[in-house]
Amino acid sequence: MRAIPLTVTAVAAALLLTACNGGGSGGSGGKDSSACRLGGGVSLQVGAASVAPAAGDAGEVPVSITNQSKTCTLANFPGVTLSEDGVSAKLPAQKGANAQTLKLAKGDAATFTIGYVRGKDGDATSLAATELKITLPGGDTVQSFPWKYGPIAGQGARTKPNASVSTFQQAGD
Repeated sequence: MRAIPLTVTAVAAALLLTACNGGGSGGSGGKDSSACRLGGGVSLQVGAASVAPAAGDAGEVPVSITNQSKTCTLANFPGVTLSEDGVSAKLPAQKGANAQTLKLAKGDAATFTIGYVRGKDGDATSLAATELKITLPGGDTVQSFPWKYGPIAGQGARTKPNASVSTFQQAGD
């Protein structure tokens, strides 16, 4: 009879130790040494957008990441913030999107997409963004680009734009 409680205790201890290995996305918010970092060989480029022509229309802005350095990792989702005159909004991941982990060797590329719904010019709930700021997970360097695709419809407020980011996808072969 004593073997069963000892076995249960041993299994519970093993599970606790496994849970403490530092894995997962909870992290401490610190830098990841294998993460792809902007500058030093990893670059971003905002591609030709499928611009939403009128209020209520959907648009997409592709972003490519190219690695010209040592192998690095993209995990979770990119950090994307849209800003307008002191008001900024961090975009959430697309609904239903599952984070992926990609390894980028030297010369490899990946992409993600910013999807948005165009808002009305002058509408109090639309974010008339002028700047797009992007960070990669595991790093803290921010790269800025002009936002030239019109206002983004708000979801009740300018700080809640109807926009989101996709997961990383491997580009090329």
